[in-house]
Amino acid sequence: MSRDMSYDAVMARKNDIMKASLGIDYDDFEQTTLAFDYERMMAGGDYTLEDIARIQAETKVGNTPLYELTNLTEAVREFAGPGKGARILLKDEAANASGSFKARRASISCFEASRRGYEGVATATSGNYGAGVASQAAMRRLKCIVLQEVFDSRGVGQPEIVEKSRACEAYGAEVQKLSVGLELFYQMLVTLEATGFFNASLYTPFGIRGVETLGAEIGEQVQARYGKAPDAVVVTQAGGGNLTGTARGLKLIGCEDTQVIACSVDLSGLHMGSDTDFNRKSFTTGHTGFGVPFATWPDRTDVPRNAARSLRYMDSYHLVTQGEVFYITELLTKLEGIERGPAGNTSVTAAVALAAEMDRDEIIVVQETEYTGAGKHHNRQLSFARENGVEVRVGDPTENVPGKAIVLPERLEQVKGRPQDITALRRSYVKNALKRLPASEWTDVDVDFVAADSNTDPDWVRAALADLAGHQSAPQGAGTTGSSR
Repeated sequence: MSRDMSYDAVMARKNDIMKASLGIDYDDFEQTTLAFDYERMMAGGDYTLEDIARIQAETKVGNTPLYELTNLTEAVREFAGPGKGARILLKDEAANASGSFKARRASISCFEASRRGYEGVATATSGNYGAGVASQAAMRRLKCIVLQEVFDSRGVGQPEIVEKSRACEAYGAEVQKLSVGLELFYQMLVTLEATGFFNASLYTPFGIRGVETLGAEIGEQVQARYGKAPDAVVVTQAGGGNLTGTARGLKLIGCEDTQVIACSVDLSGLHMGSDTDFNRKSFTTGHTGFGVPFATWPDRTDVPRNAARSLRYMDSYHLVTQGEVFYITELLTKLEGIERGPAGNTSVTAAVALAAEMDRDEIIVVQETEYTGAGKHHNRQLSFARENGVEVRVGDPTENVPGKAIVLPERLEQVKGRPQDITALRRSYVKNALKRLPASEWTDVDVDFVAADSNTDPDWVRAALADLAGHQSAPQGAGTTGSSR
């Protein structure tokens, strides 16, 4: 009898597909309908930080340079107030094989696939991760399938994604090019089931553990050079793995007081799954269309439990405009002689705005860059925006309107962005949790889990619950554990 391949039937087999393609039984970590043992899940595989660094060194990943952006720092100090203008450092992740930090995420997944005897790996991504997996798979002699959302319904491909498809194919991957919509994760499950390949998902513990070396390297390099831990590390926020892994790595080497600041391009009003909006945005990752939904509910992925839980680790969240990022991308080239991709420069843009408010003796680190060229280049992105009816002009970047106008600043001091309300994000997380489990059924285990996941405390969670649930009955009494899932 043929297997039922309808959407509902495949989704119903999701856990079984995950077990076969990852060797992880997510049910083992479930504590209640809402809570699960995150740290025990992350400890799976028994990799030490040293193990991960050694594995990555085998395939041209890690130990990337840390540059001091002296000219950009001085330019910021020219307009910052007296005693202001923190030192800006840049971790150049474009030096990794495949040209981005995503090689770190891919490295452990491909190692694990090879170690367990899988014939190949598969992943669903619209970003640099596909190229990272394809590159790492090539070095581990694994077959590779990459699923990408490339086109809108007209068959028009976003230049950045088309370039990433080219890179994946250059490394030997088979690329399944899809149109924007709901089919990506479904097709990923179908592919895993049909091929028996390893699931090199962005959101597994393997992917996040691979980024821990990035945070650790930043902490170690800054302390060796300047004799102190970085005061702040700015991380581009999309699906959350970049921030989660970096923050965990910083903590592993004792940088507990370093502020971890998320940043995203503000694409408010555009929907990441919209066919009409797909080609009206110049950033395919690192924007609010991913950054906010994944921060406020991580478990919206191709695995049952997402190992990337950014809200758990972020101290603040800064938004920047498309025009500000394109301006900084050009400025980085002209002032520092470094040509890097706009998506990776999202965090450089936020660092400029934040450095102007920080003291001169403080250090702020931009924790990654990415390669550029072809469709990824900022000039091609701006041309594509014009082709899709988006106005591009120079002026006040606060006049930027996602999908309608990209406004490039006239002067560096106009690069300010704006803070995202992190308390509102935490409340949104609780609201999403209430959709999964009514307030009357919450136990102390659930409260503690949500407190950890939202980087708050149990009292804050209980107060948010009382407010958002309309003063429903409080969670069940202390000492209860709830039912197993």
